[in-house]
Amino acid sequence: MKIFLDQMFRAEFAEKLRAEGHDVLRACELGQASADDAAILLKVIEIQRVLITLDEHFGNWAVLPMTKHPGVIRLKIHPATTSEAAKLLIPFLAKHDSDEFQNHLIILSRSTERWINTTNNI
Repeated sequence: MKIFLDQMFRAEFAEKLRAEGHDVLRACELGQASADDAAILLKVIEIQRVLITLDEHFGNWAVLPMTKHPGVIRLKIHPATTSEAAKLLIPFLAKHDSDEFQNHLIILSRSTERWINTTNNI
């Protein structure tokens, strides 16, 4: 799966995902280390990668409107460590194809996964 990791994720997390066979780019690898959320969203649309983030602005339509995109997965974890993120995300990705994420915001926690079709929020 082609994945784009938002700025808050460390290289160690990218390596864990790559070890699972995912094609991973980090924001800092594409000059997006200090980009705002709108710029990040535009970048993932441009390069057609699923965005993985911890940022709660993804889902706040007033702050960041989302319509057509490759998919955004927002992890809700505490503590927000590489280990906790990997334990949550890796099994989830193994169960899904990237096409399923198209135009969806998925809010993923240990106890729930909420799928929101963002084309309905225009």
